[in-house]
Amino acid sequence: MSERSNLPTDHMRITHIGGPTALMEIGSLRLLTDPTFEPAGYRYPPDSPNALVKTADPAIAAAEIGPIDAVLLSHDHHADNLDTAGRQVLGQARETLTTPSGAERLGGNARGMATWETVTLTGSDGLIVRLTATPARHGPAAVKHLTGDVTGFVLEWDGQRRGALYISGDTVLFEGVEEVARRYRVGVALLHCGAARSQRLGPDPLTLTGAEAAQLAQMLPDATIIPIHHEGWAHFSEGRDAIERAFAGSPAESRLRFLPLGQSVALDM
Repeated sequence: MSERSNLPTDHMRITHIGGPTALMEIGSLRLLTDPTFEPAGYRYPPDSPNALVKTADPAIAAAEIGPIDAVLLSHDHHADNLDTAGRQVLGQARETLTTPSGAERLGGNARGMATWETVTLTGSDGLIVRLTATPARHGPAAVKHLTGDVTGFVLEWDGQRRGALYISGDTVLFEGVEEVARRYRVGVALLHCGAARSQRLGPDPLTLTGAEAAQLAQMLPDATIIPIHHEGWAHFSEGRDAIERAFAGSPAESRLRFLPLGQSVALDM
């Protein structure tokens, strides 16, 4: 897993490891999203009746990931986005890009990004990727003070033909996400689906439902839609079947794509 990609810049390589965790190779850059590497059965908090319970092992072990240029961390305070083993992986990266509040909690190599702030990442091959923090809201507005700050990301680089790469982070469909669709031509969208629910926070979903993902897909008419973070944890209320049903018959149905776990896939950009 540690070999660097040599694909042309109008392609990227992505390996879905499970949940929100994906390894993305853009030129020589190796980027990792929301590291979660604990085995099935992991509970957080371990003794809580409301614990998050992991139901699937990661497709690739943390020890096999190799060096990482940057971790793109939507948020640090929920274990289904950064678990105990994932925290150890942060040290393998040159930097961790996340929310300002998350960077304060993590310290070390963490760098906080305000919404719409842009930073540049430069690969050993000279490729420059412009990375912008995008709005995300982890559930209804009424529980934002409980779910905490979250961010998504847009990645742009010279050579893209189809458009930018968008990673939604844990979010529902709201005006901030719709603004992303207005600002950018997106070629590939990694959407955190699953309609996550928490009894403690009420009946409303905390991440994209299949219906919301299908609605967002129509706002991103050029994008290949890749659902992630809809499997591997017990608190998801919608899996692949529900997402496929939501897209069935819609104009975006032909653009829906699920990635095989643990396999490196090349995507046109």
